[in-house]
Amino acid sequence: MTEVKKQFPKGFLWGGATAANQVEGAYDLDGKGLSTADMVKFIPKEERTKDHALDVSKAEIEAIIAGKVEGRFPKREGVDFYHRYKEDIALFAEMGFKTFRLSLNWARIFPNGDDKEPNEKGLEFYDKVFDELLKYDIEPLVTLSHYETPLNLTLKYNGWADRRVIGFFTNYAETVFKRYKNKVKYWLTFNEINVISLSAYTGGGVLLEDAKNPLELSYQAGHHQFVASALATKLAHEIIPGSQVGCMLARMATYPATNNPDDILKAQYENQQNLFFTDVHARGEYPSYMNRFFQENDINIVKEVGDDEILKAHTVDFISFSYYMSLSATASPEGDRSAGNLMGGVKNEYLESSDWGWQIDPKGLRWTLNDLYSRYELPLFIVENGLGAYDTVEEDGKIHDDYRIDYLRKHIEQMKEAIADGVDLMGYTSWGPIDLVSASTSEMSKRYGFIYVDQDDWGKGTLERSRKDSFFWYKKVIETNGEDLD
Repeated sequence: MTEVKKQFPKGFLWGGATAANQVEGAYDLDGKGLSTADMVKFIPKEERTKDHALDVSKAEIEAIIAGKVEGRFPKREGVDFYHRYKEDIALFAEMGFKTFRLSLNWARIFPNGDDKEPNEKGLEFYDKVFDELLKYDIEPLVTLSHYETPLNLTLKYNGWADRRVIGFFTNYAETVFKRYKNKVKYWLTFNEINVISLSAYTGGGVLLEDAKNPLELSYQAGHHQFVASALATKLAHEIIPGSQVGCMLARMATYPATNNPDDILKAQYENQQNLFFTDVHARGEYPSYMNRFFQENDINIVKEVGDDEILKAHTVDFISFSYYMSLSATASPEGDRSAGNLMGGVKNEYLESSDWGWQIDPKGLRWTLNDLYSRYELPLFIVENGLGAYDTVEEDGKIHDDYRIDYLRKHIEQMKEAIADGVDLMGYTSWGPIDLVSASTSEMSKRYGFIYVDQDDWGKGTLERSRKDSFFWYKKVIETNGEDLD
């Protein structure tokens, strides 16, 4: 039998990924407006009533604005990338990054979301960041909306529940496409767009407490994002010759817990609910399997004349996704549940779990890549993958994170296998290359980075950056284009 070559293509885009609300800080500087992420308070693990701390009510927002809520709001502080971007990008360049995924903070550019004119200082900041990246030949991969919406849009329009927000978003998109057309080629519209159905506030700045049918409102907001994404794709193609626009999905690959046909059907259902979002982006239409779901949940999606044509005409150029774990589903009401960010599922006895209960499944990434590529036949881009773990700084200042290296190595090995299977994989940006504030819990102790940031859950520390063992390992991986994984 002939041995199959398992190697990454020339020009493969190695790098790392972050989000503005988790790294930038400077939440009230240089004309930036408040965003939905700025309202998320840190709740210590022992005080949390659920695995994540994302949703905020209108009453809570009003109390926070009125100064009646004590405590920390870590996403306002991030890890001070706003002032330290040159230092951080230099470290990314030292690792040999080919690309860096970052998001623009919409409220830094349009402080209220519905402003007629952009905030010049906000635009200037991203100009400086892109110039710094390009100085090192690092290709920016830019997300337009990553888990934050200008707070004014939530309070005035209830975020993406209101169709008028489509126009505000396309105005924002057109503004940044024109501004950065010579600096940014790769764009993503909405980060993990399926999260709108799991946490409407996080995914779309939508408050559900007064909704007659919260699920219907979530999917209606999702429809508005679909249309906005298609229109943004159209604008990018018109304004930036050669640009490529992708969608972004939190891929929740789900296995049946057993061979029981009921479990198999349950897993199929869960996968369809997840892939619905990429189906619309890539195929340009709502899949027929959603008709029954909408009917059973009394969901009526209101579309305007021309919406279907817009979705069909402006599909994405590539599919990007996050992959941290796989899930298992059972039709049985019983079963040992697995913890995880927004995601549940039954424990898979064949898999180990991270410090946060996420089940580690490298081979599931190979399965996911093959499944997505056979479904869409579009280039794929893994834009989030990593291990959140507790790190220990030794007396000599070193951080020995062999567990992170092991996690990444096993996933990269499976990426190689998928490429050998015939998958067209564009690149890989690990989450996150530098320690940052957790999206789901606002913790700092849940660390992902190759670069350690001296800051704890309470915001104490010097913010000094230091290299972990994984920093030097990933540098070698990039230098050898994935050949040396030892």
